[in-house]
Amino acid sequence: MEILLVEDNPGDVRLTREALRSGKVPSNLRTVGDGLEALAYLRKQGEYGNAPQPDLILLDLNLPKKDGREVLAEIKQDPELRRIPVVVMTTSAAEPDVTKSYDLYANSYIIKPPDFARLVAVVRAIEEFWLSVAKLPPNRDHKKG
Repeated sequence: MEILLVEDNPGDVRLTREALRSGKVPSNLRTVGDGLEALAYLRKQGEYGNAPQPDLILLDLNLPKKDGREVLAEIKQDPELRRIPVVVMTTSAAEPDVTKSYDLYANSYIIKPPDFARLVAVVRAIEEFWLSVAKLPPNRDHKKG
């Protein structure tokens, strides 16, 4: 399973990678650090020409260059990308952020816990649900190979 983490905090990237590494489902975690990079990756532009399409996107809201809300809106408006589940994973518990994310068709909204043990539990729950329990649409990249 391919997971794209869109996160600008290197510490959160490291912790998410560690949490997934100890999970049950084999997965490849790819990371990008800002909203423009995320869209380039998803659209296979520039250096991302051979990037695999993710089965799941973990998206922070507060990103440089293009924020997560804009990225989410573009993903969900694009017929090639809109079926990819997007889990918003952010520190914001603000009701307007939650509402706006679901208005933009986020598949779920998770508030990042402040400590590693709880973050591991959250990432494992995401992994368990999205990669083991939920039935996802076929990934066009997987069909090629």
